[in-house]
Amino acid sequence: MKKSSIIYMLCGASLLVTPACTDLDETIYGTVDADNFGRTEAEIEAIMGPVYRTFSQYHTHTTFGSLDCAGDMPIVPTRVGGDWYDAGQFRELHQHTWTASTNALDKCWNIATKAIASCNLVYSTVEGRELDAEIKKRTLAEIRGIRAFWIYVMIDNFGNFPLVTSYGETELPEVTPRKEAYDFLIKELTEIKEQLISEVSGTTYGKFTKGSALAILAKSYLNAEAWGVDSPRWQEVIDACDEAMTLGYMLEPDYKTNFQINNEISREAMLVAVYSVNDPEIKDYPETRNQLFLWTLHYNARKALGIRAEGHNGLSAQPDYVKLFDEADSRLEGSFLLGEMRDPDTKEILLTAHDRPLIHTKDITILTDDNNYDPATGWGAVHQEDGARCWKWPIDKSVTTAAENDIHIFRYADIYLMKAEALVRLGRNAEATSLVNTIRERGFGNSDHNYTTVTLDEIMLERKLEFAWENFSRQDCIRFGTFFDARFVKKANHGEEYRKIFAIPLNAWQANPKLKQNTGYPPF
Repeated sequence: MKKSSIIYMLCGASLLVTPACTDLDETIYGTVDADNFGRTEAEIEAIMGPVYRTFSQYHTHTTFGSLDCAGDMPIVPTRVGGDWYDAGQFRELHQHTWTASTNALDKCWNIATKAIASCNLVYSTVEGRELDAEIKKRTLAEIRGIRAFWIYVMIDNFGNFPLVTSYGETELPEVTPRKEAYDFLIKELTEIKEQLISEVSGTTYGKFTKGSALAILAKSYLNAEAWGVDSPRWQEVIDACDEAMTLGYMLEPDYKTNFQINNEISREAMLVAVYSVNDPEIKDYPETRNQLFLWTLHYNARKALGIRAEGHNGLSAQPDYVKLFDEADSRLEGSFLLGEMRDPDTKEILLTAHDRPLIHTKDITILTDDNNYDPATGWGAVHQEDGARCWKWPIDKSVTTAAENDIHIFRYADIYLMKAEALVRLGRNAEATSLVNTIRERGFGNSDHNYTTVTLDEIMLERKLEFAWENFSRQDCIRFGTFFDARFVKKANHGEEYRKIFAIPLNAWQANPKLKQNTGYPPF
């Protein structure tokens, strides 16, 4: 989007690589006159820019997008020739054999803890400035909200982590239990939601608003039981969703409006990672740009799609997930790139580097006669063309390295389905049915596929159809009890309850020996 509402000025690269909470004594404000800068609303927004920019690191294949491979939606298969094996990290995530040394865990831990540390620094900076009282109160609430998002992310993925909420501490922090972090999160969101902007408009798009806080609050209550931190909070989910429904959000009539190139017009967006084609590459932090299209598209797909970008041929969808979609559901085509990739000039099917027809299939076939095949795990190479690709955010044809499309971390459709799930769990299925059918009608374009009643099975399915590629797969599988089930190239691992959270990374412990490994994993 054209970022009229957020100013990215103040040493963006420096704040993005802020030391994690194991290095809180290091100063990252070196180029700013801290005594004089930050006394006007415009300057405060400039200071705020980099903490908003942390959202851009959430939805990528090498960070939290890769962790979603532990669910039933995305997969990064090894391609013929060894492409995308990446020291086995994607196999480990898919097959639930990750360890404290799995690279993706280390990267995600660092991104989230650095984001929290950046929020703490900026909070401290704004708190010490003379500013209009109402502006200051709202600004501090926004910073707390952004920090709350990353705390939610850490609770969901790692469970136990050092919860540091102030800047300038020099002592290495100890691990905060998951329950304590959850209690803090609920209290924080409850306190700030009335201090945040409630307006839903173009001027508030990209901001952390009351709607953002309510979305995280509802999501946290929804998962509280699955996280093992609280008794079921279904009524609290409903209450948070009902409050969000009074704010002026709407379901876009066209599902694709949420993902189009200039999707800042969507009234469905509740929390946004804002991107631009002009986003710079930051050394060691390529995840700050929207490059999802590069990670998923085949090298030769650009000719068929009429685009300039050359894909890297990695990310695909798990076969059984794609097969859940009815052919009449517009979300099938709106989520996946499937079928023949043809040369627009010759009309011939394009070929892969191995002279195979470039036809993306729902199925993915493990090549048991390839040198990369491991009979012990069942993992091996697949052909370049295998697998449905992500095409939920279609890009501008001129793009080469970064897309303009924003990614909506939370959408209003999720409010409908979270409320529906909570209603069913309370035995109020009739009320839930109309909510699910509203989402379903948009996908199919008519009411022919509406349900007469819904159970948790229908809600679980509708979440899959609605939120492909949106980083909810792992979390939903855990909550609905399917996380440990057998699926494509993965054996059932029921009984490994400890894997509902990831291992604390080895590198994090080496930086902070006070960290204690999560129960079930080998101790440090």
